[in-house]
Amino acid sequence: MKRIITTSLLVAAFTILGAGAQAQKKQKLFNGKDLTGWKIYGTEKWYVEGGELICESGPDKEYGYLGTEKSFKDFELTAQFKQEANGNSGIFFHSSIEGTKVAGWQAEVAPPNNSTGGIYESYGRGWLIKPAPEKDKYLKMGEWNTMKVRVKGNNVTTYLNGQEMITLDDEKIGAITGQIALQIHSGGGIKVRWKNIEVKELK
Repeated sequence: MKRIITTSLLVAAFTILGAGAQAQKKQKLFNGKDLTGWKIYGTEKWYVEGGELICESGPDKEYGYLGTEKSFKDFELTAQFKQEANGNSGIFFHSSIEGTKVAGWQAEVAPPNNSTGGIYESYGRGWLIKPAPEKDKYLKMGEWNTMKVRVKGNNVTTYLNGQEMITLDDEKIGAITGQIALQIHSGGGIKVRWKNIEVKELK
């Protein structure tokens, strides 16, 4: 009987460990082929070309979003982006989208001297934190950059090309969950390429 109980406990332990490992496993949000798992909001352009996800201003020159069908709370997201022309875009998290109105928080992706890696609260408090001006040197305009956004409870940290840009503690962020979304800013003339978009849920 003791041996059976011990075996059962070991099986349960490995099951729990396996579930934890699964929770920590990275998953691709963009498959490199199409927009499976995403939803387009607005009339701006989202398409796949050469294994890359491209966002581009359309004739309306309005805001546009590409949101995940799934919601995420605690996670670590990595994505590569390359800005062409005006690259004012961003990565939203804990967001909800209705039409082209988004409520949530954005890790900024923008041309030089425009606070890439900072956190902006849409339809709320506006800028919550911007990186120190000297950190703008980590942005490689017109080249591939790697952005990492880590959200755990109230804490948000962003990294650009391996360099920490900001860290923020905010109870309002920790209180809700929501979609991850990419943005096209209004104004026209925007084109940004994305690839290797992956997320790891944190437990």
